[in-house]
Parts: sequence; C-alpha cells; structure tokens
Amino acid sequence: VYVVMMCTAKKCGIRFQPPAIILIYENEIKGKIRQRIMPVRNFSKFSDCTRAAEQLKNNPRHKSYLEQVSLRQVEKLFSFLRGYLSGQSLAETMEQIRRETTIDPEEDLNKLDDKELAKRKSIMDELFEKNRKKKDDPNFVYDIEVEFPQDEQLQSCGWDTESADEF
Repeated sequence: VYVVMMCTAKKCGIRFQPPAIILIYENEIKGKIRQRIMPVRNFSKFSDCTRAAEQLKNNPRHKSYLEQVSLRQVEKLFSFLRGYLSGQSLAETMEQIRRETTIDPEEDLNKLDDKELAKRKSIMDELFEKNRKKKDDPNFVYDIEVEFPQDEQLQSCGWDTESADEF
C-alpha cells in the first residue's frame, strides 16, 4: 500500500562530498521536522543541470518530497555542484549563476536560440509571479490609475509626422 506523504519543504541545499541534495521538510501528519538526503549519481562538470534537476524531481522516490521545491531551485543547486566539480570557488559559481538568472534589459532577445529564449522567458515568468499582486494580498488595490510625470517633451518618430494624405 502506497501512502501519500504530506510534507512541507522548509530548506533545500547541496552537499558536495559525497554529492547529494538535502531537503529539510516538515511531516504534516506528525508535525516533525525531518531531513531527506537524495544522492546525486552520474553527475559531472559536463552534465546538464536542467536535465539533472528534471530527473531528480520526477524520480518516483523523491517526487512527493520535491513537489513544493521549484525546478529552478533544484537546477540552481546542480549548478553549484557543477561549479564545485569544475574547480570554481563558491563566489565564482554564485556570480555565474547570477549572470545566468538575471535579464539584461538591453539584450536583444531576437538573436537568441530557442533554448536560451525559453530560459529567459521562464526567468521573466518567475519574476512576474513573484512580484504579482493577487486579490488575497493585504496591499492589493483594484484599478490603480497612475499619472506618469512628463519632465521632457515627447520625442516624435519619423513615421508619425507624415501627413495622412500620402497614402
């Protein structure tokens, strides 16, 4: 008989030697705080972090425990492990992850390949969801109207200065 585990994830981390993902969770039924160690096997400095994270989250042994942990967070933990295996310092790995997970507003997304574009879009979606105000939020206000200051004269473009009778 398979019993569904009711657990709430509290903390998630990585152990480098031997490699493992460690989850601190609370058992909902008993109210106890527990630790689950999920060994990372067949992972090298050349491995794909996204694929490894998906495999771990979909693993039948760990699936119910990792339900509340986002794929992005598990992927980030694998990135730390890959950096460690590559010989990078923790600071170098953190800087590399920060560069990979932030969106440069000046970057031309039209020049990216499909995989990179999908990655940027998922980062934007996650940021949107994090900042979104929901009806249940205490400081939610319906139908906000904002006046934007106009410090300088509006710039006009060439296409809007032509007269309508040129068509």
